[in-house]
Parts: sequence; C-alpha cells; structure tokens
Amino acid sequence: MRTNALPDSEGNPVTSPVEDQDRDYVMALEKGLAIIEAFGQIRGGANLTRLAEVTGHTKASVRRSLHTLCRLGYAQQVGREFRLAPRALRLGQAFVVSDSLARIAQPILETTAERTKESASMAVLDSQDSVFIARATHRRSLSAGLGVGARLPAYACATGRVLLSGLPREQVKFMLGRMARPEITTHTLTSLPAILKQIDRAGRDGYALCDQELEMGLRSLAVPIRNSAGQVIAAMSLSVSTQRLDVQGILDTLLPELERARQKFPALL
Repeated sequence: MRTNALPDSEGNPVTSPVEDQDRDYVMALEKGLAIIEAFGQIRGGANLTRLAEVTGHTKASVRRSLHTLCRLGYAQQVGREFRLAPRALRLGQAFVVSDSLARIAQPILETTAERTKESASMAVLDSQDSVFIARATHRRSLSAGLGVGARLPAYACATGRVLLSGLPREQVKFMLGRMARPEITTHTLTSLPAILKQIDRAGRDGYALCDQELEMGLRSLAVPIRNSAGQVIAAMSLSVSTQRLDVQGILDTLLPELERARQKFPALL
C-alpha cells in the first residue's frame, strides 16, 4: 500500500491510502484536484514551490498538473505565479445545479429569509468542515461575507454541531481530537469536553445555537435535516445580529421558523 498527501481544511497534507491493486484509481486526477483545492487554502495565487508544499506532491508532478489545468483553461500563469481561472467556477456550479438537496433547499431558504428578515443557509459536512450548499439573505441581514461553497469549522458553528450530532460519538471524538481547534473569538469553545457537550446537546434538543463563536456580534441557530431513514444529511440555519435578538429571543422567534421550514423537506426528499 502507498499513501498520497492531500490538503486538509487547513492546507496541511493528510495521507490517504490507495491500494496498489486498485487499477481504476487515477493518480493524475487526484493530484489535479489537490492542486485546485490548494488554491482555496492559499486564498490566492501561488508559485510552484508553494503549491508543492501545500499538496505534498513533488514539484515535477505539480508542474505537469498545472500545465494541464492551464491548457484546459482552469488555471492561468502570470510570471512564476499560478492562479485559478474563471472556468474553475464550473466545477462548483456543477454541484449546485446537480445536487437535489441544494435545489430543494434554495426556495425554502428564500422563503425563510423573507419571513425572518435574516440570513438562511443549508450546510453539509465535509470532513471537518460545515459547507454551505445553498444560502439566501435578506437586505437587512448580516451577510458575514459567506456564500455557497463557504466552509466553517464544524466544531465552532451551529450547523457543524448539528451535523456532528448525527455521527457516532466515538467518531466525532476522534475527529475533534486530531484537529486544530483555534480560538476564533473570545467566545469560541476549544476544549474537547466543552465541544462534545454542545454536540450532545444538539442531538438531544434538536438544535444548536452558537453565540459569537465565529464572529463577534453574530449568533446562529441550526436544526437538522433528516432523510427517510432518520439520518442527519444536512443542517439548516439562521444567523442574526446580537443587536437584534438575544439568545432567548432567537429561541422564541427563529426556532419556530426553522421548524416550520424543516417540515417542508420530508415530502420533497
């Protein structure tokens, strides 16, 4: 068995085992996708050396992958620096238009955002991150610079805790135990016992509320979306300024709205 480095949510190489006898596995495709993801971790252009460091691949293999991406129009080179080209947006858009949950969620989120005058989002779990697959905002609400494709650390956001509550506890404990849990604000919970307590509470209560753990002045409330088998497949949330609603006000006003919106899903999934 050999291992191949892939970037995690923080841009650090993480080994992923690949069986030697798996003849259908295309290593070149893995490297190309790793490079595309690396640009997201770097948040801008990068030279060959930097991309090799982030992906864990050799400069030679990164150079070949970049050459191919540039030829196909997914990347471009200016001097010694490479960056993604607008054509790369097709990859994310392909998911949005092809994913049934995202298509179902969008009109429901728009209705919820209009009713509450707050930002409404749908997120799924991707490794250690909560990833937005649909989002609707109201002109009065905080955008927080987030959109479809935005990633939030699952340990510190309401959607992430709801999503993690649907996994076996030992799996969650292992995942959180091996990842960095930085203090994003002075309110961010970082200790493993404290985070597990909130995840357990989300599973018991059917919702999670994060109070300024990701951004000062912002509170978020999330509820789970389940499939016909009762499995948590997504989380729906509302975000609100601390100046507009306190914690009790959020539970009294926004939780019923999320419950109302959630009831529209079972018949559609």
